[in-house]
Amino acid sequence: MTTVLISGAGIAGPSLAFWLSRYDYEVTVVEQADELRKGGSAVDFRGDQMALLERMGILDELRACATGMGDQLIVDRDGREVSRMPSVVFSGELEVERGDLSAVLHRHTADRVEYVFGDRIIALRQDADGVDVTFERAPRRRFDLVVGADGQHSGVRRLLFGDGHTADLGYHAIGFTMPNVLGLDHSARIHNEPGRYVNVGSARDPHRAGVMLVAEAPELGQHRRDAQAQRAIVRERFADMGWIVPQVIDAMDEADDLYVTSFAQVHLPRWAQGRVVLLGDAAWCGGPGSNGTGHAMLGAYTLAGELAAAGGDHVAAFARYEEVMRPATTKSQKFAASAGRHLAPPTARKIRQRDRVYRLLSSRPMTGLLSRIVKRNANTGALREYADA
Repeated sequence: MTTVLISGAGIAGPSLAFWLSRYDYEVTVVEQADELRKGGSAVDFRGDQMALLERMGILDELRACATGMGDQLIVDRDGREVSRMPSVVFSGELEVERGDLSAVLHRHTADRVEYVFGDRIIALRQDADGVDVTFERAPRRRFDLVVGADGQHSGVRRLLFGDGHTADLGYHAIGFTMPNVLGLDHSARIHNEPGRYVNVGSARDPHRAGVMLVAEAPELGQHRRDAQAQRAIVRERFADMGWIVPQVIDAMDEADDLYVTSFAQVHLPRWAQGRVVLLGDAAWCGGPGSNGTGHAMLGAYTLAGELAAAGGDHVAAFARYEEVMRPATTKSQKFAASAGRHLAPPTARKIRQRDRVYRLLSSRPMTGLLSRIVKRNANTGALREYADA
């Protein structure tokens, strides 16, 4: 039986484990964190991505935990509505909390996949027959194949290709939860001031609200492992904003689920080397608006399908997987390159211009057209047919 080690228990890794285990591969997933990540922003699906969820048999399960998020209102410093953003833009045909998706994927794989939490890969040595893997804590083990599905800051990518393959887009996102002080009900409020974006929304839990802040703050990247330093930087960056932003920033100091991530893209000339291959953000991180979750799950489905179709020829399978997925991920990277400037326009004039576009898009005829466009863009043509697992 072919043995596969997957680094990363986020979305891409368990998605790949789901399919490989059905093709009778012996799969181990190693995750640096001590447990599954429960937080994170909502993720959405549309078009072919919905068909993929149905093939996995998890669509109904995810529908049961859908956020049901409605339109998002854009407000001024005094909380007055100036525009609104149709839910179809961000919520797609189905939107779920990232933590709920992670839990569903784990539940559907835990009985036939080995999960190892609280450890990571620190060295790889390949030969013609396999890969010797050195872990930070566990004893060394040998696998037939290794997959790096460990995200934007992938350790496997660094071991494989070195540094220097990440393009910083100049913006950071800061997320956490707080009490639902606005009494929001399956809706959100957005406030912008030049170079900054604040989104407060509540969906399934009426007592809690999710917060997403976006700003140009490159210094956040210098303190990736120092939450207190990051909180101080965020507080300073958002200090003079109106609306309820001071209250939001105070709530950040009490949050135990703070996360900070940079808007960045990964550009690699190839995704595989020998018996090691990259998947998801580790291979093609595109940043916000790049169909990241959908592409990660589609990439997992494709990689597993091509490995099975190649009958053990990993070289052919890796090449075919990249041939299928690269056009879609490249297109999404181009689309998402300006996400930071769109979410947090640099000037008051550009904020007003963007809000005028939203007012136009929120009209009934335009909402229907927009829905069709967004769905078409999600249909990559990469959802192939593979033999039943």
